[in-house]
Order: sequence, then structure tokens, then C-alpha cells
Amino acid sequence: MNIIIVDDSVLVRARLERLLAENPKLKIIGHAGNSDEALRIVQERKPEAVILDISMPGENGIEVLKKIKNINKKIVVIILTNYTGKQFKALCYKAGADYFFDKSLEFQLVPDVLGELQRGHLYYVVK
Repeated sequence: MNIIIVDDSVLVRARLERLLAENPKLKIIGHAGNSDEALRIVQERKPEAVILDISMPGENGIEVLKKIKNINKKIVVIILTNYTGKQFKALCYKAGADYFFDKSLEFQLVPDVLGELQRGHLYYVVK
């Protein structure tokens, strides 16, 4: 499964990369730290999944999410953010997010979800 990580924190991107490297069938094909880079890389590299933060330079992650889904609705988008209020969660799901995780409490779920999806299983999360 080809994945792009979009987060303005180099530390978060590095931590995700380390976690995902534990599954050899998950391949990170790009990183982005802002909305313009994110959309360019998604269009160029055509990932199967994008891990996306809400807060970043340029457009916010919710706007980027909408544009990613307009590029290809089949791209799995996992929102991983510190903005975990109900209003953000609702906006993300309305915009097409497949998953929404709290960066502080649910970080470790990201590789689990991607691993299950890569194996062809659905990973259910209460929305």
C-alpha cells in the first residue's frame, strides 16, 4: 500500500515513518508539510492512502481532504490531528475522511488501520 504523510511537523512525519516501516507491505511514497505540497504529491504519485493533519501552512487539512477526494474518491484519508473536537470530527467525515484519530491518544491506531486495509480487511471505527 502506497502512502503519503501530510503534517507540518517533521517529528510527527518521522514517528509515523518509523511505525509504518514495521510493516514491509506499507510504503511511504511521499511527505508534505503544507497544502500545496500535499496536493502536488497526491496528483503526481497517486497514493492509496494519505495520513493528513488539519493544521498546516496554506489551506487547512479539511480543504485539502476535499480536494484529495475530488482527485480520487478511492484514496483512503486518515485524519490524524490534535484538533479533536466534535465539530472538527464532523467536518472531516462530511468532507470524506475515512478515519479520524486523536494525535495524542490514538497515534498507534494508524499503522493498525493501514495494515488491515492492506490485507483487504475493513477497520471499523465509531464515527
